[in-house]
Amino acid sequence: MSHISNDRPQPDQVLVDIANYVLTYKIKNDLALQTAHYCFLDTIGCGLEALSYPACTKLLGPVIPGTIVPNGAKVPGTSFQLDPVQAAFNIGALVRWLDFNDTWLAAEWGHPSDNLGAILAVSDWISRSAVAAGKTPLKMHAVLEAMVMAHEIQGVLALENSFNKVGLDHVLLVKVASTAVAGRLLGLSLEEIVNALSLAFVDGQSLRTYRHAPNTGSRKSWAAGDATSRAVRLALIAQTGEMGYPSVLTAPVWGFYDVSFKGKPFRFQREYESYVMENVLFKISFPAEFHAQTAVEAAMTIHQQLNNAGKTTDDIQQITIRTHEAAIRIIDKKGPLHNPADRDHAMQYMIAIPLLFGRLRASDYEDNIASDARIDVLRDKMTCIEDPQFTADYHDPEKRAIANALTVTFNDGSTLPEVVVEYPIGHRRRREEGIPKLLEKYKINLQRVYAGKQQAHILDSTLDYEKFRNLAVNELTDLLAVPYPVR
Repeated sequence: MSHISNDRPQPDQVLVDIANYVLTYKIKNDLALQTAHYCFLDTIGCGLEALSYPACTKLLGPVIPGTIVPNGAKVPGTSFQLDPVQAAFNIGALVRWLDFNDTWLAAEWGHPSDNLGAILAVSDWISRSAVAAGKTPLKMHAVLEAMVMAHEIQGVLALENSFNKVGLDHVLLVKVASTAVAGRLLGLSLEEIVNALSLAFVDGQSLRTYRHAPNTGSRKSWAAGDATSRAVRLALIAQTGEMGYPSVLTAPVWGFYDVSFKGKPFRFQREYESYVMENVLFKISFPAEFHAQTAVEAAMTIHQQLNNAGKTTDDIQQITIRTHEAAIRIIDKKGPLHNPADRDHAMQYMIAIPLLFGRLRASDYEDNIASDARIDVLRDKMTCIEDPQFTADYHDPEKRAIANALTVTFNDGSTLPEVVVEYPIGHRRRREEGIPKLLEKYKINLQRVYAGKQQAHILDSTLDYEKFRNLAVNELTDLLAVPYPVR
C-alpha cells in the first residue's frame, strides 16, 4: 500500500460549489419561484392525504409521547409541535408516504420536494424562536428560495450520477441537499456548510434494498423523512463548530468515491441555477411511480375503448408495454406482490387497476383491492419491452420524456391501435394543462383534513402567489395545524 499523506487537504470542490451556491446565488427567474409555490401546495397536500393511513401516522409525533417543544416546528395536519430534527422526519414521512409528490428523472431518480421536511421544520422553528425573542420571522419567500435550491442540488447531482447502479438509494441526495439549505437557513458560514456536507457524505448511506424485490417495503415511504431529519441534525452539529472532513469524496481508499462509487468522481452537466425546479415533474393524476405515469394514462384510454367496444379484460390475450430502460429496471415485476409498497412500484399492477376499474387511487394498493384475482390474471398477460428511442428521449435534456405505449391483443387475434403517451400531465410540456388539475388535487387534499372556516382561510392565504410568499412561516404553519388556533 502506497504512503498516504497526512497533510490536511483543501475541501473537495463539490462541497465548496454547493456551499457557495446556497450562500451566494440569486434566483433570477420568477418561473422558478412560482413553480416552487405550486410545488409547496402540492407537497403539503400529499402529506395531508397520508394522514388517512395508519401505517404512516403510527410513525408520527415526538420520540417521547406527549413532548411539546417550546417554539418548536408544527407538523401540518396534526397538533404536534416538535424539535426541528423530529419535525423534519414527521413532515418528510408525510409528504413522501403515498408516492404522490414531485419527481426528477435522470441518471438518478428522486423526489426533490422530499426536502420540504427539513426546509419547513427549520424555517418554522427559526420563525417561532424569532417571534418569541421579539424579532421578525422568516417569510414564505425564504422557504420558496430554499426549495428552489434544494431541488437544484439534488437534481443536478442526479443528472449524470447514478447512485442506484452502485446500490445506493436516492435519499442520499435528499440528505445532501437538505443539509445545504438547512445550513443556509440557520445562517451557517461557508466553512460550516462545507463541514456539514462532509458529514452527510461520510455517513453510511441508505441501500436500495427496501425498494426492490424480494424486500420491497414501507421504509421507502419514510426513508426521505429520515434523510431530512439527519440533514437537520448534521447542520446543527456543524453550527457548533464541529469539524468536517475536507476530502470526504476524494480521499484514497477511505473516501466516498473509492468506497461507494467504484472510484469514479461525480460528473456534472450544468452549474447550479434554477433549472430543476423549472423542469420538475408533478404527479397530478395518479399516485404511481413516475416511470409508469404515462402507462397508467394510456391504460385509462384503453379502459374507455374496451367499454366502447363492448369488451372486458377477459377478452384480452396479451398486452405489450413498449417502455424505456429505467422503467424495466425499477418496476417491471412478475410474481407475488406482498404489500402496498410493492404494488405501487409494479408496472403491471399499475396498468391492471385502470384497465379493470377506470381509476388508480392510493387506496387501490391496499390488500382489499389487491385480493381481486383478476388483477394477477391481467398482470400475467403483460410483457415489457425496451424501446431504445424511448430510452434516448428519457435522457435527452431537451425532452426528458417518460414514454410508454400499450398494445392490446384480443383472444381472437385482433388488436387495438397502440396507445402512446410520451409526456405525463405533470411534465413542463403539459404545464398549462396540468396546473389547474394540480390545484384541484390540492383543494381535495385540504378537504380531507380541514373543515369550512379553516379550509377557506388556508385557501385564501395560499393560492395567491404574492400573498403566499409574504406570509410569515409561523403564520402558515398555524393555519395548517390541527386543532386550528383560535384567533
